[in-house]
Amino acid sequence: MDGWRIPGYTELRVLGEGGQGRVVLARHDATGRPAAIKYLTGGDAASTAFRERFVREAELLRRLRSPYIAQLFGLVRSDAGLAIVMEAVDGASLRAVLAERGPLPPEGALAVLKGSLLGLAAAHEGGVVHRDYKPANVVVRADGLSKLIDFGIAVDAGAADRSGTPLYMAPEQWRAEPASPATDVYAATCVFVECVSGSRPYPAASSEELRELHVSAPVPSGLVPEPLRPLVERGMAKDPWDRPHGAAAFVRELESAASGAYGPDWERRGVAALGTAAVALAAVFPLTAAGLGVSGAGGASAAGAGGAGAGGAGAGGASAGGQAAAGAAGKGVAAALGGKVTLAVAGTAVIVAGGGAAAYVATHPGKKKAPAPPPIAIRLAALNDPQSALPGGGTWRVNGQVVTVSGHKNPAIDRKLDAALRAPLDQRWTEAKAILGGSGGGAYTATARPTILLRGPKLLSVSYATDVQGQVGTGWDQARSVTVNLDTGAAYARPIDLFGSSSPALSPKVLAHLPGNRWCPREPVGPGITAKQLTSGEVAVTLTASGIRVAFQGAALGYSGSCGNRSADVPYGEVADLLKPEITSAVPYPATSVRPTP
Repeated sequence: MDGWRIPGYTELRVLGEGGQGRVVLARHDATGRPAAIKYLTGGDAASTAFRERFVREAELLRRLRSPYIAQLFGLVRSDAGLAIVMEAVDGASLRAVLAERGPLPPEGALAVLKGSLLGLAAAHEGGVVHRDYKPANVVVRADGLSKLIDFGIAVDAGAADRSGTPLYMAPEQWRAEPASPATDVYAATCVFVECVSGSRPYPAASSEELRELHVSAPVPSGLVPEPLRPLVERGMAKDPWDRPHGAAAFVRELESAASGAYGPDWERRGVAALGTAAVALAAVFPLTAAGLGVSGAGGASAAGAGGAGAGGAGAGGASAGGQAAAGAAGKGVAAALGGKVTLAVAGTAVIVAGGGAAAYVATHPGKKKAPAPPPIAIRLAALNDPQSALPGGGTWRVNGQVVTVSGHKNPAIDRKLDAALRAPLDQRWTEAKAILGGSGGGAYTATARPTILLRGPKLLSVSYATDVQGQVGTGWDQARSVTVNLDTGAAYARPIDLFGSSSPALSPKVLAHLPGNRWCPREPVGPGITAKQLTSGEVAVTLTASGIRVAFQGAALGYSGSCGNRSADVPYGEVADLLKPEITSAVPYPATSVRPTP
């Protein structure tokens, strides 16, 4: 498999090589157009896990359409190997720019941060978290505009492990907690600090020291000019809920801070500074060096290279070529290529060549490839319920966020899903207001903070941390959960709905994985988890990428009130016999889990 090459392309140079893949710049023989081809190579090529991850990267890229992201042309799936054909971007990595030039002027650093955030915003819109934002994964072109590359470890929001580049990893990544758009915001802010100051936010001598600094050290906002420190404080907040909840929201804060500090013309000057820094490295631009750049025989890069003024320096200003490439990519392979399309068969891959570029679409003999369905968008929406009066006196208001879904051909499914995703909160607020209604007054604020723990092809599982501020008594800070079927809109509204029996024997399995707590004994005082608690929502059960997460108040299992909230992650292999068959068939079993024997 190491020696396999996609036919119809001439390899020009190696752009990068690592344990998981090899990226080359190539020219399509029929059209002369450039492309970047990423091959799965080495020992990893034979690994089922790495092959699945490689295909997953292509599937994620297919969902993303933005002039700020290097676009996917196609996935080659052949008996001989796997490869991803992508847009070739003519420019230098931000890492190379910083190594050559040193710190950027604040306007330049703000400009590269904004361009990167717009690329991340497109990913977040599609429910994708990049998880590996770093200078090496940002390409700066000669016009000063940048593109985000390498989605090799990107995941759907809610996946949890320690993947990432340690220098820029958010605290939740170090703790192997679910990734969210706020995770990418943290990494982008780290890189921004490096661009302005010339040094990384947390220099450390060891991985253990680096982890401690990212998790608990003060945000190093003093490394940037005073007007930009609030931006850094927000973007690198230790708690992801204290950061902007996505790149799009952070862009708005960035624009406000930049205009206030450097005037309304800051972006034009910043883009010009970036272009000047990148041009100093033009000799190593991959397309230019290969004679395929703006002045080369092959025409402009697939990204388009319209010059410094092609797209303007205003908000969203990508080059005209980049916008055209992104728009064409969304119309399918044949539409993206334009002109006369020719087909040739090589193994199990169909080679599609035309006037714009070449792409490959995996096929099977005698079968037509069904068109890909439109991506389903998973978003966090603000809860803006108006303030209301409680029956016994006092006021009630709600803030925080709720998960919403859109993109189905049938809007009724979207509405059904949105109602199901909000139902646990409505139940929680109804219970709280019934208790507070007789309290005789007071101002009460309810808050909901969602975490997407599983976003699979069929299932979406969400956990809500809820709190009622201003209350008297214990047990108010509770978790609620819901799992929905993204295809049909059906909901597993109560934890008990996930299980095949009315009284699953969960307690021993949960206790075996319950982390230590100095305030609580190991064993519960009461009877443990009951079917009634799973029905009422007193105990929440959420699906994750590797198992179920069971959350409860300590008092729910008979612990003393001082135990507070408890949660445990139980692998699917230990509870598959308890879950309904339609759940076990839809969840992603990792290699370490064992499916139950039929």
